[in-house]
Amino acid sequence: MAAQERTEQNEDGERVSLWERLAHPAPAPRATLTPGRIARTAVGIADAEGLDAVTMRRLATELGVAPMAAYRYVSGKDELLELMVDFVYGELELPKESADWRETMRTLALRSREMMLKHSWVTRATWSAPTPNQLAVPESALAALDGLALDPDTAMTVFSTVTSYVNGAVDSEIALTHMLKLRGWSSREEARSGLASQMTWLMSTGRYPKYLRYMAEAARKDDQQWQFETGLDCVLDGIGARLGI
Repeated sequence: MAAQERTEQNEDGERVSLWERLAHPAPAPRATLTPGRIARTAVGIADAEGLDAVTMRRLATELGVAPMAAYRYVSGKDELLELMVDFVYGELELPKESADWRETMRTLALRSREMMLKHSWVTRATWSAPTPNQLAVPESALAALDGLALDPDTAMTVFSTVTSYVNGAVDSEIALTHMLKLRGWSSREEARSGLASQMTWLMSTGRYPKYLRYMAEAARKDDQQWQFETGLDCVLDGIGARLGI
C-alpha cells in the first residue's frame, strides 16, 4: 500500500507549504536527514536514470533510511520535486546586480541553458509550485529592468519572452539527444549518415531547394552553442528595438 501524503495546516485551516515548514522545522532527535541531502540524492537519481526513477521508496533506499523517514520533510513526490528544482536552481549563479538589462538577460539565459542540459529532467519538473531559488531568477531579471520606465506587465513579459526562447531551444536540444540515444547514434554526423538514404530521396523531389542549400553550405550544423546564442541575440535585439531600451 502506498504511503499517504502528510499535510499540515495552519490555524486558519490552510495548507502549510513546504518552504514555510522548512523555515520553522520541528526539533529532530538526530539529524540523519536534511532537506539538502534528500534533494541531492533525488537529483542524482534523476540525472542518472530520469525523473520517473525518482520515487519515495527508491529515495529511501539510496539514503539508507526507513521508507517513511523522508516524509518528515516532504509530504510526497510533489514536494520532493520542489526540493529538487530548488536544489538545481541553487546551482545557477545569478548575474551581478550592476549588469545592464541585456547583459543580465543574456547571462541568465546562458546559465539556465547550461543548468537545464546538465539536469535534463528539470523542464518536466518546473510545473511544480515555485521555489525560493527558482524565484530568484525572475527577481534578478526584474531588478535589471527596473528603472527603464517599463510597467510591471511589460517587464515581466520581457523576462517571459526570453525564458520561452530558452525553454524551447533547450527542449529541442534535449529531444535531439534523446532521439540519437534511441536510434543508437552517438553524434549528429552519425545521425546524418543513418538518415542519408531518406534525405537523399526527399531532396531529389525538388520540393526543398532552400533546405538543400542549407544542407550543402551550412557550416554550423552541429554548433548548438552558436545557434543558441545567435537566436538569443535576435530575441534581445527585438526586445530592445520594440521597447526602445
